[in-house]
Amino acid sequence: MKKLSILAVAFAAIAFAACGNKTAKNAETEDSAVKSFEQEQIEASIKMHVDSLASEIGKMKQLPFLQSDNEGSFKLTKEEKQVKPDYLLNPSVAEEATTLAEKYRVMAALEVDKSIAKLYEMPLEDYEKAITKLAADINDPSFKVLENTTAAETPQALYDAMNENSRINYFWQVAAASLIEQMYCASKNSDKFLAAFDDDAAANTTFRIVLILDALNRLSEYDPDIKPVAEALSTLDTLNATTVSELKSQLQEAKEQIDAARKALTK
Repeated sequence: MKKLSILAVAFAAIAFAACGNKTAKNAETEDSAVKSFEQEQIEASIKMHVDSLASEIGKMKQLPFLQSDNEGSFKLTKEEKQVKPDYLLNPSVAEEATTLAEKYRVMAALEVDKSIAKLYEMPLEDYEKAITKLAADINDPSFKVLENTTAAETPQALYDAMNENSRINYFWQVAAASLIEQMYCASKNSDKFLAAFDDDAAANTTFRIVLILDALNRLSEYDPDIKPVAEALSTLDTLNATTVSELKSQLQEAKEQIDAARKALTK
């Protein structure tokens, strides 16, 4: 009889524990569902915000010295073309890019350098080979929108394509690397390159940093690959030029930070 009583008590304890675990699990499930819903709302809010940032960037013209037609405002003389720039990335840097994020960034920077090399009538074959190889390694179907153009020239089209292919995080890495390379090159020959700017172009250049850094900071919470990119750009958040003269001065003052950001994004 005593043995039966012990078994009954044990069974009751097991049943109570099972019921308690079930209640706890239900609570955990409900809590998880609430968190999941809240997380979805946060992510949707961030997505809406970065969409608007990309739209703002899409409205801006490319930096004057890299505009395909240059609108007649930027030209190199025959004499200037003879002094080739020594600050462009060597196309072999493509071989050093190992992670997917690095490949995206290096490809964006090389596209900028290829455009500048073209201005100086330098050989483009090595740049084209490096960019083609990186594109093949990345294998992003979004690049179809870049036929006969570059990411810097068609940012909205590229963003839309990368959004469709679930790669918008990489879009911001591309945008960051492209802008830093453009600013780096401009700082190396500001007398010539900034001569093609008006005050609106100058203001838009630094405003791009604000927009890109905003997106990077919001996305870095979910993507560890973006954190170092955000950190690299954060040193330039003091640039706020509204005129060409201010931009020229600020580029010189921030030369070390621009150099460091470029190294961080193209290593």
